[in-house]
Order: sequence, then structure tokens, then C-alpha cells
Amino acid sequence: MTELIKLCAADDVADNSALRFEAAGHRIALIRIDGDFYAIGDTCSHADFSLAEGEVDPVEKTIECWKHGSLFSVEDGCPQSLPATRPVPVFTVVVDDGSVYVSLEPR
Repeated sequence: MTELIKLCAADDVADNSALRFEAAGHRIALIRIDGDFYAIGDTCSHADFSLAEGEVDPVEKTIECWKHGSLFSVEDGCPQSLPATRPVPVFTVVVDDGSVYVSLEPR
């Protein structure tokens, strides 16, 4: 079985927002949209800026890099707009007993 690493309590992440975590050398943006959790690499693939600091769009299920405006799908990590052209890693999220865990093996 894949090792899971606890990031936080589910209640620590407000709906339609993101938090940044460091776990075993990985920078992770944990995003909550309408009660569902998504985990992607926290570094924009265009430049070294935190995605967790960007705006979450709950309708499009994207997060915006605050520096240059690239949008990334929180579901598959693919860029939805320029200047980013490469996807960011996506991680499996498990919510169990009120805690959020992530598998560090990219999907």
C-alpha cells in the first residue's frame, strides 16, 4: 500500500481556498473546493512561485498563479492558460476521520 502523509485537519482548509504544505521534500498546494480536496505541486511550472497563494475558481476548478496569471486545473495539474505550458504534479488525497492525507507518488 502507498504511504500516506498527514497534512492537516480537514477543517483547517476553508472552502474554495488553498494552503501550502511541505511534506518529505515536496511542496504541495492543498485545495478545497465545495468540500472536495485536491493536491497539486505548489510550484508554478512557468516560474518558481507558490500556487497556494493564488485565487481558486470553484466553478472551473482551477487555481491561478498570482505572479503571471497562469491557470492550472486542480484535477489534472494541466495549465489552462499561458504563460505556463507544462503541468504540475497531482497527488492522491485521502480524507479519513477528519484528517487530510496525501500520497506523495504523483498520479
